[in-house]
Amino acid sequence: MKQQANQMRPGQVIEYEGRRWTVLKIQIITPGKGGAFIQVEMRDIKTGTKKDDRWRTADTVERLMTEDKEFTYSYADGENLVLMDPETFEQTMVPGAILGDRLPFLAENMTVSVKLIEGDPVAMELPQTVTLEVAEADPVVKGQTASSSYKPALLSNGVKTMVPPFVTAGEKIVVKTEDASYVERAKG
Repeated sequence: MKQQANQMRPGQVIEYEGRRWTVLKIQIITPGKGGAFIQVEMRDIKTGTKKDDRWRTADTVERLMTEDKEFTYSYADGENLVLMDPETFEQTMVPGAILGDRLPFLAENMTVSVKLIEGDPVAMELPQTVTLEVAEADPVVKGQTASSSYKPALLSNGVKTMVPPFVTAGEKIVVKTEDASYVERAKG
């Protein structure tokens, strides 16, 4: 199915230069002069290699239709992730590279959505947010204004993020899986 380049979204699968690619990141750039263009970071489904490419907003790309299926993440087996179909309890192996930078947010028994083309897994979606413990947080600097300044913190999964000054080590917080940004303190 053809679609305009500016309609691409992360997680979609496109066909480009005779190969299938998963869109990882997209950025619309509007230079001072000339027309806007789309900078896209994508990963080759077969080889796992990353590629950056640019399209004009008016260009069209071939979007492949995918079937979404829910799985439960079981465990990592080397480079592969073992997923279980909650209905049939069959196990499916998916390469860990399919998640890219979001891999550390994957947790046991997490429900994930896998995009399939002709039964082959091509992309995986995680829940929008996850609750993690803050492993380390810098102390608050006296005189810092609470409204604008965030401080660096290390999460229990090894990912670094920025948190408000009142967050301390040992607290549980909610973060977005897309970019590891702070959402709120975990409730309960």
